[in-house]
Amino acid sequence: MGAQESNGQERGTARRTLLGAAVLGAGGAVLGLPGAANADERHGGGYRSLPRPTVIGHRGASGYRPEHTFGSYQLALDLGADVVEAGDLVPTRDGHLVCRHEPEIGGTTDVSAHPEFAGRKTTKTLDGVPTTGWFTEDFTLAELKTLRAVERIPANRPHNTLYNGRWEIPTFEEVLRWQDEQTRKRGKQVWIYPETKHPTYFRALGLGLEERVAELLRKYGKDRKDSPVILQSFEPSSIQRLDKLVGNPLVVLLSAANTRPWDFVAAGDPRTVADLVTPEGLKWIASYAQGIGPTLDLVIPKDADGNLTSATTLVADAHRAGLILHPYTMRNENPFLPTSFRKGTAVDAYGDPFGAFRVYFETGIDGVFSDNADTAVLARADFLKG
Repeated sequence: MGAQESNGQERGTARRTLLGAAVLGAGGAVLGLPGAANADERHGGGYRSLPRPTVIGHRGASGYRPEHTFGSYQLALDLGADVVEAGDLVPTRDGHLVCRHEPEIGGTTDVSAHPEFAGRKTTKTLDGVPTTGWFTEDFTLAELKTLRAVERIPANRPHNTLYNGRWEIPTFEEVLRWQDEQTRKRGKQVWIYPETKHPTYFRALGLGLEERVAELLRKYGKDRKDSPVILQSFEPSSIQRLDKLVGNPLVVLLSAANTRPWDFVAAGDPRTVADLVTPEGLKWIASYAQGIGPTLDLVIPKDADGNLTSATTLVADAHRAGLILHPYTMRNENPFLPTSFRKGTAVDAYGDPFGAFRVYFETGIDGVFSDNADTAVLARADFLKG
């Protein structure tokens, strides 16, 4: 059977299978494909009870509020997200974990408006890239708490700037307490999906992330295989380290096919992401993780004009290895959508994300990261209705 025919068959059964999974919850293996039952036996089924396709609030509801703030996290839940990506974890100078997309905080906080921190601006090499700004590892937690979050991409989201200065930087410990509080208030389990950011970089600074994450998860009783905390990282070695420290479900994030995870670069491992998405590479990932978080382009590549082409075999291959797939990232604004789903040319205008969601859901993915949880929830309902 040719690849195109196989993909068509996968798409033809995806909606029926996902609908069954949404009804049955934890009762069924991932898409009923080979390998999933063994993965369940080894790692437990807590995360498999989530609705599918799972809607993951990317950095909260970052389409509407400055990312990685409690305003963003709270809104993601209000809009129907099944899981909230709270948060991207980076350390402070005194060893606390805080939630920022990157350790450089010049674009996500008002640090540049604080004259007392002007001398902290510097240039560092972050995963091989010279980066200028202010870095969390140069601040104590008390100092970071004097800053306030701002919108990271104001050109695309000018309305979000209304909320600049409203929220402080949350710590991971505060997130864990917030999760418990929201679970009690809402009468249903709230799930979170934190990420270790640049773990090789921080380990070289004596600020290892995985041990700090594990310590906090143990403190709050959230370090087990059925705990409502999924851990992710772009560095496979970080996930392997976490696999030895906690029982949580683990996900390896995958960037463009021609890139190499930074820990591979640092260790001299020649493999690229293209090697990791082969059946052999996926089997290796499945030996220590329960899922992958590929960029959407690994699921359906784009041509030179930015239009979607044919789906790859990644979904079927990953499912055969017993892995779930949570690709990233769906956003409503034109520049972030495939070309054929854009409307006009305005960089802050919405295109047709519903059309794009449908195409991606047809591949059989288990969930998706989205900046706009409400759009994703509606798109899922449309898809499951057929």
